[in-house]
Amino acid sequence: MPERKTIERARKAKRQGKAPSTQAGEFVREEFEHIREGKHGARSTKQAIAIGLSKARRAGVKLPPPEKGTTSERTRKSAASAYRAGQGGRRRKPSTRRSRATTRALKREPRKAASRAAISRQARTARKRTRSTARKRTASSSRRRRTSAA
Repeated sequence: MPERKTIERARKAKRQGKAPSTQAGEFVREEFEHIREGKHGARSTKQAIAIGLSKARRAGVKLPPPEKGTTSERTRKSAASAYRAGQGGRRRKPSTRRSRATTRALKREPRKAASRAAISRQARTARKRTRSTARKRTASSSRRRRTSAA
């Protein structure tokens, strides 16, 4: 369950008209904090980010699941399920056994995933994966947005 502070930050970002990925970033940040506090661990930085994005989707952030061909079928299915859970109204009580099993499994994982070096490494590899043309496109569209807003 995300902390109230995180949900409030995400809502503030939404009110300011920020992108869903920015809103979801608050949940990822919270996940890193949990790992640093020692609440639980993560096998990798990627897993920590995935947990944060899943929490964001479940909290109602309109972050659609990834497109076909970008990630595995299993990841997309999981993301779609989390997205539906966050958009739907009725909530089912979470399974105690399942949530306890997940928590215990995460507690066994290392805490290195949220270190500055690990996050930096993850950012670098993610940037390499993003083609330069896509980066240029986003830069030009955000430049356009900034000039039209001013």
